[in-house]
Amino acid sequence: MRLRVEVRLKPGHFDPEGDVTAKMLRDLGFPVTMVKTGKVYIVDVESDDREEALRLAEEMCRKLLANPVKDDYSLEVLPT
Repeated sequence: MRLRVEVRLKPGHFDPEGDVTAKMLRDLGFPVTMVKTGKVYIVDVESDDREEALRLAEEMCRKLLANPVKDDYSLEVLPT
């Protein structure tokens, strides 16, 4: 089963990469007011059960992919 895991900063956390990107886009003439950065992981797991796959993805986020102090994440099962 294929999963999409999106990890992003929680509200209120400083995003220096997003700030620099926004500034560079403005310097290029784009009318940008804000950029927020994040990471997207596409993960294939050996499971035919949707709930089990999502449980595994939750565990991956808790153990490695997301820092619970500063990150939020969302999970999605993708068509294969």
